[in-house]
Amino acid sequence: MWGACKVKVHDSLATTSITLRRYLRLGATMAKSKFEYVRDFEADDTCLAHCWVVVRLDGRNFHRFAEKHNFAKPNDSRALQLMTKCAQTVMEELEDIVIAYGQSDEYSFVFKRKTNWFKRRASKFMTHVASQFASSYVFYWRDYFEDQPLLYPPGFDGRVVVYPSNQTLKDYLSWRQADCHINNLYNTVFWALIQQSGLTPVQAQGRLQGTLAADKNEILFSEFNINYNNEPLMYRKGTVLIWQKVDEVITKEIKLPTEMEGKKMAVTRARTKPVPLHCDIIGDAFWKEHPEILDEDS
Repeated sequence: MWGACKVKVHDSLATTSITLRRYLRLGATMAKSKFEYVRDFEADDTCLAHCWVVVRLDGRNFHRFAEKHNFAKPNDSRALQLMTKCAQTVMEELEDIVIAYGQSDEYSFVFKRKTNWFKRRASKFMTHVASQFASSYVFYWRDYFEDQPLLYPPGFDGRVVVYPSNQTLKDYLSWRQADCHINNLYNTVFWALIQQSGLTPVQAQGRLQGTLAADKNEILFSEFNINYNNEPLMYRKGTVLIWQKVDEVITKEIKLPTEMEGKKMAVTRARTKPVPLHCDIIGDAFWKEHPEILDEDS
């Protein structure tokens, strides 16, 4: 009797298993349509494995945007701080970013070599970073420009580049910081000639045509008593964002066993967050101080 019962149960389970397999095959067939062939036209944009993935954003037509929103010349600290805030937001959203570097209206984000975020698809890297950055720019605008309404939303274009070695990545970041220095030195002299000497933009451009860095430094010092080396590091070096542990003080309600009501107390807690630095990254000192950035298992 018990043996017969076991056979019936076994047969029932076998029938159920066969039915389930048929249902799954039928479901898989039904899920497809004759139009699915269009997926074959999607380009394979998988980033090369074991390489650093870099997404660089640039402001679209930001000269016009800066004019319309009355940015200070040659540098507007509010605009630069807003850019950094947006970059921090991107890093907190995408924790696979190990370092970011920004200057003027651009920011570069470096994803760790072993990241498998969205299966390393370049289009996903670029669109997610760009959309997160642009929306953050609008969201945090009033925190930095209280008296200046946002007349229209900014646009940012992006590109994805992969770098095969630590040295090529360091050279890329060095290139961007060297570009920051070259542009800022030129803009500092250019606007000094306009704002303090009364030259027109065309005249200032003509005055600087063919000049070297030493010539520009000499103009700043001899004509305007400006020592370029004393200009803020944020302007000369740009901004580096790296992950660091910082202590945060928060207000928390604590209720002791002997008390009926809780008391609000200041509590210090450690949190890892993207911290801005204004320093040289072209030399070796920065990389020796922060070896974890290039660590294979970072």
